[in-house]
Amino acid sequence: MSEFHVKVGDTVSFSKTVGESDIYLFAGITGDLSGNHVNDQFMSKSKYGKRIAHGVLLVGFMSTCSTMVCEKSLAKGIDETPVSLGYDRIRFLGPVFINDTVTVTYKIAEIDAVKRQSKSAIEVHNQRGELVAVASHILRWVKNPAVAKAAE
Repeated sequence: MSEFHVKVGDTVSFSKTVGESDIYLFAGITGDLSGNHVNDQFMSKSKYGKRIAHGVLLVGFMSTCSTMVCEKSLAKGIDETPVSLGYDRIRFLGPVFINDTVTVTYKIAEIDAVKRQSKSAIEVHNQRGELVAVASHILRWVKNPAVAKAAE
């Protein structure tokens, strides 16, 4: 079996300013047209005072970081295909507003070489350094068929 492709402590980050178009495109793709995201008048009367981004949009940004980790490994010519097994303990801790810049940090926290899995801790901060979301992510590293046949 090949050496594991990531190690505990490996970290990637992704930053993006959330624009109004991000929110409308996401709302259109998902059908989530909640007033929280697309209705200024409705949100002007809320605790937040203005529209907030979809929490699940932040999960999409988390996925971007997962892809970055996978691409780094694939660039080394690895003999496995990384696939996502899912996100756990997702929490949206604070609002993300239009024009906020979020930074997602994805850090390998655990490796299970027997299961061929890695677990990562994810944090999302806004431009003020406030923690707005967290999650954990599991990647499985699946042996490629040609490599598996050669090993038989």
